Amino acid sequence: MTDLGTRFAVDWLALGAITVTVVSWASAFVAIRGVGESFGAGPLALGRLLIGSFALGAIVLIRREWVRPNRTQWLQIISIGVFWFGIYNVSLNAAEQRVDAGTTSMIIQIGPILVALFAGLLLGEGFPKWLVIGAGIAFAGAVMVGLVTATTTTTTTRTDPGFLGIALCLVSAVTYAIGVLSQKPVLRTIPGLQVTWMACTIGAVCTLPFAPALLDDLSTASAGATGGLVYLGLVPTALAFSTWAYALTRMNAGKLGITTYAVPPITIVLAWLLLGEIPHVLAVVGGVICLVGVGLSRRR
Repeated sequence: MTDLGTRFAVDWLALGAITVTVVSWASAFVAIRGVGESFGAGPLALGRLLIGSFALGAIVLIRREWVRPNRTQWLQIISIGVFWFGIYNVSLNAAEQRVDAGTTSMIIQIGPILVALFAGLLLGEGFPKWLVIGAGIAFAGAVMVGLVTATTTTTTTRTDPGFLGIALCLVSAVTYAIGVLSQKPVLRTIPGLQVTWMACTIGAVCTLPFAPALLDDLSTASAGATGGLVYLGLVPTALAFSTWAYALTRMNAGKLGITTYAVPPITIVLAWLLLGEIPHVLAVVGGVICLVGVGLSRRR
């Protein structure tokens, strides 16, 4: 295969990984809403991370690919585990107990803006023209969807756009950005699967204080709610974070972060189909604007 052919093959693999990640993460917002009445924010995070850790650990054990991290890399992995896997999941779960799935996914899209900004400043990725233009357009679409969803509350969306719910969404956005920025450097020398498993396990350790509450919730949860918890651990956590890490090794953090603007439109459609959260027509328009921004950000 020629060098040109190899380059396009790698691009297609990265695109496939990004697609799996985006769809899986979009489904997570809906799944969290679906099981949120059966599990508290902390117990849900712990259960999800434990399942993800076991699944990823089994794959790491089978593949037997291990690189010993140095001190700096340990600090980076701990940062990913504490912020992106630990704090992010607890705050996201708590936010979705107060704010509907579509609005939550919109507000968290502040995260990729922070990633692109600090990746340019701290990782030397710069600020390409189309990245800035695409980020601005996508963010405008995200704001539009968020405002429309938050101001058209219905009995199905159960949105409570109060200070605490919005604040928790913002905490999730910031911890997401910290996780991505910590992850990019360490993936240069340590396999993505290993980094994902270590970070997931660290996140699970951070949420162990919720273990008694998790056992109580499991004792009363329905089979469907428990199945939703297992899904969250296997797909949006174990699978999606692995495909994300794979893609992050093949493109810069700023551009990859912008692709997550495709999550909210998918979340809105899934919430509509599965939860009966019917989106406003202007929210659909905002979702299209998000996708346009994502497309523009990929230009060179």
